[in-house]
Amino acid sequence: MPNWLKKAIFYEIYPQSFCDSNGDGIGDLQGIISKLDYVKEIGFNAIWLNPCYLSPFKDAGYDVQDYYKVAPRYGTNEDLYRLFDEAHKRGVRVILDLVPGHTSDECEWFKQSRLTVRNQYSDRYIWTDCVWNRPPNYPLVAGNADRDGCYMLNFFLCQPALNYGFNKITHPEWQLSYEDDRVRATFDEMLKVMRFWLDKGCDGFRVDMADSLVKNDEDKTATASLWRKARIMLDKDYPEAVLVSEWCNAPKAINEAGFHCDFVLTHHGKLTRNATRNVVNGVNESYFCKTSHASADETLKTYLNELKQTEGRGYMSLISGNHDEIRLAETLDENGVKLYFTMLLTLPGVPFVYYGDEIGMRYLPQISKEGGFQRTGSRTPMQWDSGAPNTGFSSARREDLYLDVDRRAEAPCVNEQIADSSSILNVVKTLSKIRTDNAALQADQSLSVIHCSDDGVLCYTRGKEVAVAFNPTDGEKTLPCEMGEVIFKIGDYLTQGSNVLLKPQTAVIFKLKQEI
Repeated sequence: MPNWLKKAIFYEIYPQSFCDSNGDGIGDLQGIISKLDYVKEIGFNAIWLNPCYLSPFKDAGYDVQDYYKVAPRYGTNEDLYRLFDEAHKRGVRVILDLVPGHTSDECEWFKQSRLTVRNQYSDRYIWTDCVWNRPPNYPLVAGNADRDGCYMLNFFLCQPALNYGFNKITHPEWQLSYEDDRVRATFDEMLKVMRFWLDKGCDGFRVDMADSLVKNDEDKTATASLWRKARIMLDKDYPEAVLVSEWCNAPKAINEAGFHCDFVLTHHGKLTRNATRNVVNGVNESYFCKTSHASADETLKTYLNELKQTEGRGYMSLISGNHDEIRLAETLDENGVKLYFTMLLTLPGVPFVYYGDEIGMRYLPQISKEGGFQRTGSRTPMQWDSGAPNTGFSSARREDLYLDVDRRAEAPCVNEQIADSSSILNVVKTLSKIRTDNAALQADQSLSVIHCSDDGVLCYTRGKEVAVAFNPTDGEKTLPCEMGEVIFKIGDYLTQGSNVLLKPQTAVIFKLKQEI
């Protein structure tokens, strides 16, 4: 396990929306390099960079055309190597997004695979044996190639599924076992891709749809066996590199597949945006919504169970949001956002913060861009400077921007929030430093819940002497606990003998009077 993960706080950067250095309206690698000092200053010591490979961008880069080449819109391979180098000079790690389950239908591998004459790529994708053989329950495309067969999709129409074989064979005339030599080349090539970027300075990978490789693999044992090979490679040749999965099943991803971290997306939703109708306009019943008065008990039971199962083997990763999620500030008010960050940065595991969440950027409904659909509203440009054209994202004309920026007068921007000591940005900066400086609050220290009531009050300890208490509601609540030295607080509280009266929307990090 790379030791640096204990203190890691990741910052997710969506490259086309972060910073445009050349005025063409789209973010790029040089723009990211120019903002590395900001990333470091706020307290992020690792970056997750969404796909920047060559792509036709029918799914915003998650349709890879060439794994070994940077998309020209972002710059060159040399620009990415420089990003690795400049980040490392600042003590910041950089992991890339690996998309192993599918490629673009414009990938050269697929162009060769669809030919009628057999070649080294014929089995790189999943094909039936005949164009008329289109069994139900499989996402198959027929009649779109000269090759006599249908090919399987992994998600969008533009994303043919790479062939890692099948665990359960239901159609032996065209399905290959995941142990078949003819499909082993697919994962070998993915390992080669990983080695290429690791040798250039990359610090690891976040793996998109990590559980989607082997088909008819209900319990994911075959898929897990492939990822264990990747972990063995890293442990042997790149011991400081990390693997982070989008699996959303930490015991499976960490214990069985060998990932260092796994995203915990369901818990994020229950804490920030549970809705009875729809995510944006529904009644928010999440824990951090001040009017819901919800207990954290149900979420904690699942979380603690998974935490116990993975203890000492890897880390669960909560997020502030990501490129697929509705923005945090859309579902919570400003105080609710600050309270959520207090939890995110004091729980075990490795936290991930989505660009712009640290200033409370809002979800902006948009016309779908590059396969974003409703997700597009969470992918708008970073808001740097309220007084600059396009809030400092780009010098391009408005009509040339990748997506338009938030032009409302109250749109949050970095320059204003840096100057405001009570801003979300400064809360995140303060919490990041507290976490980095306090071993009890880092990834590997224990967590114990000492109070969780039906009215929303929650208190847990990290290690033996640090505790974190929450009252996310709009009413005063009592916590039956004695506080020692207060390290950090949002909101306010009153000490009442052996109890503490927590004011509305309050969070407190404190030392226990006696170790537990």
